[in-house]
Amino acid sequence: MKITLKDGSVKEYQSPVTAAQAAKDLSMGLYRAACAARVDGQVADLRTVLDRDCALEILTFQDKDGQRAFNHTASHILAQAVTHLFPGAKFAIGPAIENGFYYDFDVETPFTPEDLEKLEKEMAAIVKADLPIERFELEVPEALELMKGQPYKAELIQEHAGKGEKISFYRQGDFTDLCAGPHLMSTGAVKAVKLTSSTGAYWRGDEKNKMLCRVYGTAFPKKSELEAYLERLEEAKRRDHRKLGKELGLFMMADEGPGFPFFLPKGMVLKNTLLEYWRECHKRYGYVEISTPIILNQELWHRSGHWDHYKNNMYTTVIDGEDYAVKPMNCPGGMLVYKNEPHSYRDLPLRMAELGLVHRHEMSGALHGLFRVRCFTQDDAHIFMTREQMKDEIKNVVRLFDEMYSTFGLTYQIELSTMPEDHMGEEEVWHFAENTLQAAITEMGKDFVINAGDGAFYGPKLDFHLADSLGRTWQCGTIQLDFQMPERFELEYVGEDGQKHRPVMIHRALLGSIERFIGVITEHFAGAFPAWLSPVQVKVMPVTDRADAYAQELQQKLDSLGFRVETDLRNEKIGKKIREAQLEKVPYMLVVGDRDMENQTVSVRHRAQGDLGAMSLADFISKLKEEVDTKAIQ
Repeated sequence: MKITLKDGSVKEYQSPVTAAQAAKDLSMGLYRAACAARVDGQVADLRTVLDRDCALEILTFQDKDGQRAFNHTASHILAQAVTHLFPGAKFAIGPAIENGFYYDFDVETPFTPEDLEKLEKEMAAIVKADLPIERFELEVPEALELMKGQPYKAELIQEHAGKGEKISFYRQGDFTDLCAGPHLMSTGAVKAVKLTSSTGAYWRGDEKNKMLCRVYGTAFPKKSELEAYLERLEEAKRRDHRKLGKELGLFMMADEGPGFPFFLPKGMVLKNTLLEYWRECHKRYGYVEISTPIILNQELWHRSGHWDHYKNNMYTTVIDGEDYAVKPMNCPGGMLVYKNEPHSYRDLPLRMAELGLVHRHEMSGALHGLFRVRCFTQDDAHIFMTREQMKDEIKNVVRLFDEMYSTFGLTYQIELSTMPEDHMGEEEVWHFAENTLQAAITEMGKDFVINAGDGAFYGPKLDFHLADSLGRTWQCGTIQLDFQMPERFELEYVGEDGQKHRPVMIHRALLGSIERFIGVITEHFAGAFPAWLSPVQVKVMPVTDRADAYAQELQQKLDSLGFRVETDLRNEKIGKKIREAQLEKVPYMLVVGDRDMENQTVSVRHRAQGDLGAMSLADFISKLKEEVDTKAIQ
């Protein structure tokens, strides 16, 4: 039996072995770090028996799937601790999630912070006991008997009863849980655990069901890793765009419109400055800008395919007895613009960009500041081209992405999402589109990962996951190849041969949702936006009222040059004015007094660098202008 390892080497065995045994044979260090395995591309438990030729990869905490197995084990340790301290609890589900895990419990009273501290101590004792974790399977009747008194587990078992499957369980010491796995080999590997919060959650997310108590937590192989993670969490709280948005006067939410953001004056300056840069870049890259209606008739959405795949997220209305829908995306309107006039191969590629206001019905529980809203501006573009132009156009889009993301100091990872089960079109066309996307970014020297089966219903896509200053990732940009919608809308161009042909289309969003991107960069910069983007670039502050007229003169000069300036003429001490400007995260403060008036200078302070000393207004203007023109990130 030959086992091919990740590095391409082959290890031979005469008889079946488990993935854990294979890891131990490779090195004890790898065995101790192992969380799960990947066998022939599928995530598997370390207890999986390898009895045929296969490809094997041992997954550690550094791998996403390995981390999931680690966190899933931590959730079982939490559940075991609950059985010890709260023996009457009923258990629901306890999955791994990004950066941790949660477990839902049916208890008489919700857990308090003090309860969480006790549970953490009990979890530490379970970890110290280093209990072996055993996997076993039962037939449905035996499984139901084992879970007697646990109604949520019984409900899950009943769902599998008609599938003819055995039910899998994991046992650690005195605790057994219904679970598909995978899990670690023992509880001892979970060296550091923190229960972060407790909240309410309906069983299966349905408000008609009972409210359960959900406990969130995170776990790491080392205490130092947990401490570093908790520090990042605290920093993330300080950077929360909802908190900063309120403090800096950027946006608000109202009970009269949950999920529908209101932009305040300073927020509009930020938004418009961002959009001006967006328009400038798109003009240089050969785009024309269009605008399409927010409401279009329902037949259009049937034709595009969105009604079949997206109707539950759409708002609808009736106009003159006819059904209409509020657009959740801009694509069908772009199709109508293309179809409005005939096109020749000489017109292609045709790059049409749109800052389209879209509405999507999101569940109230999913709403989150600007990150998840019901109304947002999507920076869309639809590029119509020939098949021969596809690869070059993809590269052109990626170059635009590179330029704009680097302006904000954001790096990214590319994910190639392939054909989903629920898709339109022939598989042969899908594979051609997937290969074209892959070839384009490979030729540009870009790395990518495969996200199998997660493409849009009309075509494969490249998703760009941006990394911010805290290392968190945000999916913003996307490039989607589409052969289906041009077919559905019967789009055409006259080729060089004089015949009519069907164009290929790219759906492309760069920032994704403008609102969400503003939330991302607010947290990325911790509200201290670069000078070119800051709603207020300069605040002029006279030391005494004798300098008020000079301060106002400075404001007028800076304002006439296009800079965004405020003057603080309040009868307050200069120290207080400076502190408040710091809290407002204004990039530059000009402190002016008698000596500045006499010398026609300004005393310059920077929010991060402090006192920069006195300089002429011309020198300050030159400094600020260079910073704004180059869109410098300090």
